[in-house]
Amino acid sequence: METATPPHDLKSLDALIERQATSLRSAPYLLEARGARVRSFADLRDEVAALRSQLDGWGLGAGDRVGLLLEDPLTFASWFLAGLASGVWVAPMDPTLNPTNVRLFEDRARTLRLSAVVSEREAPVAASLPWHQVERVDSVPRVVPTSPSGHVEGGVILSSSGTTGTPKVVPLATSQLLETASLIAGHNRLTSDDRGFNPLPLWHVNAEVVAVLATLVAGSSLVLDDSFHRTGFWKIIDDFEVTWINAVPAIISRLTAVQGDEVPLSRVRFVRSASAPLSPALGERFESLTGVPVVESYGMTEAASQICANPVAGPRKAGSVGVPVGVRVRVVPRDDDGGTTPQVGSIEINGSTVISAYENHTYADRFDAEGWLSTGDLGYFDGDGYLFIVGRSDDVINRGGEKIYPLEIENFLAAHDEVAMVVVIGEADEVFGQVPVAYVQPRDPAVLHTPSDAAALVASLRARLVDAFAKGHRPSSVRLVHHLPANGTGKVRKGAVRAGEVIVDYEEAI
Repeated sequence: METATPPHDLKSLDALIERQATSLRSAPYLLEARGARVRSFADLRDEVAALRSQLDGWGLGAGDRVGLLLEDPLTFASWFLAGLASGVWVAPMDPTLNPTNVRLFEDRARTLRLSAVVSEREAPVAASLPWHQVERVDSVPRVVPTSPSGHVEGGVILSSSGTTGTPKVVPLATSQLLETASLIAGHNRLTSDDRGFNPLPLWHVNAEVVAVLATLVAGSSLVLDDSFHRTGFWKIIDDFEVTWINAVPAIISRLTAVQGDEVPLSRVRFVRSASAPLSPALGERFESLTGVPVVESYGMTEAASQICANPVAGPRKAGSVGVPVGVRVRVVPRDDDGGTTPQVGSIEINGSTVISAYENHTYADRFDAEGWLSTGDLGYFDGDGYLFIVGRSDDVINRGGEKIYPLEIENFLAAHDEVAMVVVIGEADEVFGQVPVAYVQPRDPAVLHTPSDAAALVASLRARLVDAFAKGHRPSSVRLVHHLPANGTGKVRKGAVRAGEVIVDYEEAI
């Protein structure tokens, strides 16, 4: 399956910035959610030029790798775009990474092969890298000292945490980022009349491409927040006249609990959901409360953020991540699918926006001879070409030879009004090899303080599970927790749950 080519002819980021600055001039491009700063398209052109001169002054240029350890969203966006425009390989870094832990920081720097780091913080003691500290002078950040440069196309360089093995280092050329941004802008029908809102972390490819670059391509504007803040959320959306929101299921879940007399506004055309599965029940609950459509999408870093998405104006299917958008997608049947209908298989992708290899030839087995990349996800296409994901291949639970897909149970439990988040993992069992276990985070934490209330919630969940699933497919137990560990985009870290990095407040066999 594949969709059409990008709607925009983007030859370079330089040309794009110049074109938008010339035609849109003082029109706002970036706005600060909790302050008064605004960057027009003309401001952006001037600031990018100034920052590129600073990079040149430090001896940093095409081919160099520059880490960005920046917390302020507007500062990050300016450096990000300046780096890409100058041919630098930009390495966005999680600002929660504490540079005082020199070993941890330098391990990450070596993995990314950084030449230097730009930060708002002081250099870590004994840091071996050139460390350029940002200070604010008028509206243009300033930095200080040096490193050698090469001559190749730049882009963004991203890395997995490496907690489950060798980190996957993903290089995405600027041309791939711009092509994906153009596809997203076209698919979401963004125009100069639109204004997005992004509370997602800018060190993640989603916010970089879906928010910052797609907005630039469309000539629209974007409100940047430092993180998601539930209090006063809809007031900010109203004050800035936002027309679309870049979100994840964890944010959508928080927004289903209306605070005080706040009223979600119809000016918002859609909320885009990505980075983690959106349960159909959560999407329906949010739309019923707000009247705002939720557009579920599917992407990964290796595809420059987006693979599939539901149409903004057109049929949206609950439980589906939509149709391919500029990426070739296929489902390869598995020998052990058990004859399911529709046939579940491994999801593989290919195309100009998809990487052809990881750095240092790691994980080469994920690519076949024709360049198709195995995503590690399992799913199927329906008759209309919509993709449905049933889970990760390494999440499938093998209970005595029966395959159980955790996502099906997770979506079912998430439909309960008293459940905020849920994750189902496989746990070792002497008889069956593995059995499913459900970890549930209640919507109201007070439930956990009273054993009778906790027992009542589990009893309610049990009754529903008994009605919906055969005994062998039901979780063997339900464990209530105050908090499920999640990454910066709200996706539950299943590895942390499996490793026991979660405190269980109440447990009962099912």
